[in-house]
Amino acid sequence: MEFLVEDLGLVPYAEAWEYQKRVHQEVVRGERLPTLLLLEHPRVITLGRKATGENLLFPESWYRENGFELYWVERGGDVTYHGPGQLVGYPIFPVGREVRRFLRQIEEAMVRVAASYGIEAYPTPGYAGVWVGEEKLCAIGVAVKEEVSFHGFALNVNTDLNDFSVIIPCGLKGKGVTSLAKLLGRPVPMEEVKERVVAAVAEVFGMRPLKEVHGEAQV
Repeated sequence: MEFLVEDLGLVPYAEAWEYQKRVHQEVVRGERLPTLLLLEHPRVITLGRKATGENLLFPESWYRENGFELYWVERGGDVTYHGPGQLVGYPIFPVGREVRRFLRQIEEAMVRVAASYGIEAYPTPGYAGVWVGEEKLCAIGVAVKEEVSFHGFALNVNTDLNDFSVIIPCGLKGKGVTSLAKLLGRPVPMEEVKERVVAAVAEVFGMRPLKEVHGEAQV
């Protein structure tokens, strides 16, 4: 089986959210191949289905007044942050009822990306995501509707980790966040990370990637 890879660049959250939903319906109807959207967002706080707002450290208005957008969304999990330098991936894949297996596959792909940089990362039972020590490298939160997934993962590459200080990430007190740049002690080329993510997703899911270029799919 093949999957389509679309690199959208830097996209405002609301715009990407609407596009996800459109792509999701095309995949549901069989009008489009399973699709992995890769992108970055401007600074934004999102709250998933488990969120109550208690892990926001300030009133919602404070975030908007201080350069963060804020959205309540239908993905799993609590509160997280997205921003420039973070690679966000939305795998819009048919998963049927095997949601837990799908989550484990995403985690395994991110573990393999970290390993390609010599970093030993691991998932934690009970919490979706990938960790290095006591710090989260990649957050994962998905939604499944009509047996097709949307939302996905956020891998910290060159992310400004100070921006996580305005929330309790994922509602996990006493835990930190990290990035590939922090772990390696140098900036990491985003295009290189994208290539490794696509390769890892292809390996773990047993699928072949096609890249979307000017509306045409290319191997």
